[in-house]
Amino acid sequence: MGGRGRHSEDDAGRVPALMVQGTGSDVGKSLLVAGLGRAFARRGLRVRPFKPQNMSNNASVTMDGGEIGRAQALQAQACGVAESVHMNPILLKPQSDTGSQLVVHGRVEGSVSARDYHKRKPDLLPRVLESFHIMGRDADLILVEGAGSPAEVNLRGIDIANMGFACVADVPVVLVGDIDRGGVIAALVGTYALLTGEERVLLKGYVINKFRGDERLFDSALAIIECKTGLSCFGILPHTEAARRLPDEDSMALDNKNTPAAHTPRTEIRIAVPRLPRIANFDDLDPLATESGVAVDMIPPGEPLPPDADLILIPGSKSTLADLAFLREQGWDTDIHAHLRRGGRVLGLCAGYQMLGRAIADPHGLEGRAGTAPGLGLLDVETVMTDEKTLLRATGTDDAGVAAPQSGYEMHLGETSGPDCARPMSLPRRRQGGAISANGLVEGCYLHGLFADDAYRRDYLKGLKGGLRTHVSYAQGVEDALDELAVLCEARLDLDRLLEIAHGR
Repeated sequence: MGGRGRHSEDDAGRVPALMVQGTGSDVGKSLLVAGLGRAFARRGLRVRPFKPQNMSNNASVTMDGGEIGRAQALQAQACGVAESVHMNPILLKPQSDTGSQLVVHGRVEGSVSARDYHKRKPDLLPRVLESFHIMGRDADLILVEGAGSPAEVNLRGIDIANMGFACVADVPVVLVGDIDRGGVIAALVGTYALLTGEERVLLKGYVINKFRGDERLFDSALAIIECKTGLSCFGILPHTEAARRLPDEDSMALDNKNTPAAHTPRTEIRIAVPRLPRIANFDDLDPLATESGVAVDMIPPGEPLPPDADLILIPGSKSTLADLAFLREQGWDTDIHAHLRRGGRVLGLCAGYQMLGRAIADPHGLEGRAGTAPGLGLLDVETVMTDEKTLLRATGTDDAGVAAPQSGYEMHLGETSGPDCARPMSLPRRRQGGAISANGLVEGCYLHGLFADDAYRRDYLKGLKGGLRTHVSYAQGVEDALDELAVLCEARLDLDRLLEIAHGR
């Protein structure tokens, strides 16, 4: 790789890089990379995040007009750089238990089954390495995030996400273990035991994440891990509330979101969100949940939508027809109609907007099985899925009485039209502006991220309950949380040693 900056190349002529792999999913890899990125950027280094392969239905539109995983967008923010499709060259967006939409260099390249995707990996690896080299052109340090666990040895021969990438790109690895879920000693030692000799050479040590209590009680565990593996611990990160203030990417995190059982007394706005199996871009909910006067309840399958909700919000989905059918199976369509009869409000975002219409047609099976289904019939619009995916950043204004301008991004298949589109919810540049029902109680649009804007969010919430007073700055809260992670990394991890390892010393 040809480095370009004053720190770009190490003594071997390579851009310094460090890969963070985990003992499993949701152990904190994404946030550790974000914290390290902010910490090293504060030292004056030009840091770039990179994830060879991601699987997520939470994505972000980049400045160069493609899409990447939401975690890489957050990591770019942590590093103080613009998002690029090369930060996440391969993105898989699950549409069913066996198939996913394949996004390469920010653009959709069709849908693949798990078996077909594995067959394509040898052809995809050069494109991953191409992006890695591009990221290195103006970087002093690349922080690479693995996916899942390197111990999935049944997939070793076709791996491009963990050790398969690290070996080809010659990138040293740090392993992360989550002590909060239990079994961290077995997870670390077991992972090491399943690696090959070549892979063990690249594994330089580990980090313990999400620790609670007295760290001195873990001293004997550190000795056991070193005895079994020869690996050093680069530090122990405590559990931190800062992580809760940052956007989640993995749908496993939804298990920690509010549920009706966790909801207490009604002095606030209550927003009910049906938890769809293929929910997408659920970080749209995060800014609403930060408001002290707002409760966002994720309603799990088997539970009715609460009758006292002020707003029912139908979120995005990666498989619109399948999730619409699931919504009906749960009886949530009946709950939504009852909610409207009581004068409640309904909002649909992206696929949720499509579900509110009269019909949805997917004639080519772009999101699953081809077909057409009646929508909820709450908006006088219809949607037809098209093979051209809309990816753009957008700004506009709300036509429903919210004075503040909107900003966000569109990321969807399908074109929606009908009489209610004459009353658009938003007016983003060049694209469809959504729709509002004749009685004003039902609205929908394609704009993701619109509640991240403080002024718009406040105006919208005041439209639901006039007496609500909000003072939260969501964007500043994210920045503050990233700074807290960086400070924690500086205090608890051996950053100097990690940087030396990245330089190959």
